[in-house]
Amino acid sequence: MNLPTEDARGMARALTELLDTGRHALVASGSPLAARVADHVGCPLAEIPNVAEHLPSWDHANLQCGVDAYLARHSPDAAWFGIAGSRHFTPVVDMLTTADTNGQYRLGAVDYTTVATGPATAAEAVQLGLVCTAAPDGSPVVLAVQGAEEARGEDRCHLQVLAAERSTGAAVREEILTLAREHDVFRGQVLAFGASEHRGNRLLTFLPRPSMRADQVVLADGVLASIEHHVVRSAERTAALREHGQHLKRGLLLYGPPGTGKTHTVRYLLSRLPACTVFVLSGVAMIRWLRATAALARRLEPSVVVVEDVDLIAHDRSMTMSGNPALFELLDEMDGIGSEADVTFVLTTNRVDTMEEALAQRPGRVDLAVEIPKPDAACRERLLRLYGGPALRLPDASPLVAATDGVTASFVREWVRRAVLKSVTSGSGLDEPALRAALDELMSQQQALTRSMLGGRR
Repeated sequence: MNLPTEDARGMARALTELLDTGRHALVASGSPLAARVADHVGCPLAEIPNVAEHLPSWDHANLQCGVDAYLARHSPDAAWFGIAGSRHFTPVVDMLTTADTNGQYRLGAVDYTTVATGPATAAEAVQLGLVCTAAPDGSPVVLAVQGAEEARGEDRCHLQVLAAERSTGAAVREEILTLAREHDVFRGQVLAFGASEHRGNRLLTFLPRPSMRADQVVLADGVLASIEHHVVRSAERTAALREHGQHLKRGLLLYGPPGTGKTHTVRYLLSRLPACTVFVLSGVAMIRWLRATAALARRLEPSVVVVEDVDLIAHDRSMTMSGNPALFELLDEMDGIGSEADVTFVLTTNRVDTMEEALAQRPGRVDLAVEIPKPDAACRERLLRLYGGPALRLPDASPLVAATDGVTASFVREWVRRAVLKSVTSGSGLDEPALRAALDELMSQQQALTRSMLGGRR
């Protein structure tokens, strides 16, 4: 049937109005929760594409930072709203669909949780909530943030962007992730991976950054200067290396008997690198979080990855990842992070012999190996005076220093601590008699095991 032009246009207008009326009825027919989302986005829930980002639970604080920065830029007055009726982890889109069909989920208050942002700081983050905002091009979108429910085995936090067009949602998601990296709470912090009682949880713990002076590190002449020169690098030196096409990544191995000061030296290095993000791995964390740590170190460069007592995974070759010895996995991660990355790996070991073969088979991972031996006589006297402090009254330390030949720095520290306790009990000062009495006690047969654990002579 051929209609006059005006009649055809009138019918088209009537059809459009009918469709709009039907679409509006479809949007508004659901629950207030579903209607609030659909009305803002401007299309039925069933037509909203799913644009999401799933992050590890320990990235929740950064996700919140990214969302907050996005809202401050595009809709500073936007108000969050929540979902009532949630009893277990369900994706937000599924909640909205259920709300639209049977009313199980309703408009409610926003759920918040507390997330760490530093060793002694924390912030509130949305555990479950939505907010109406706009895309960079002005299109209406709804953001949904959902935190992990670790007690139920859900160890990821989630961002969902609800928009009429997938491209719009993707653009919003990318801007939020970019802002999250710009405001990353991990940057410049000292962090350690651990685990909780909840299965599969990946916890990142903030540690206080050490504050130490060079005179608090007692090593043989020139050793500390060599380590500092290799690890501590100014921005100018980094820029110069890049300009000349040289690699930035470096590897340091500190080896020696237990108790000689390897960890103490590492703590001093961390105090000299206040702008670096530091990751400390030890124990099971060496195996479980190695890849995650390498990825974060690359993301947050300049960074330092400290792997303590690496001989434990070198010695126990039953501890594997992906069928490969764990030590080889560590060395492969060190290589795979890329030579252009400003990342320093600092390894400590009590048994370098267990690593020599692996290091030889993977050359280039460690470019400086430094022995931290038991302190010689000069270092033992420096340690004695360091730990004794201003209270020490000892004009001539040579007899006591000679009597402690072969002990470690840990032994000297415990020796001085016991001498201080004896001096307090007796009312005398921290002098040679107090030190001699404490040393005789440690050297007695009854203290043989204690002496061994402290690194003293057998």
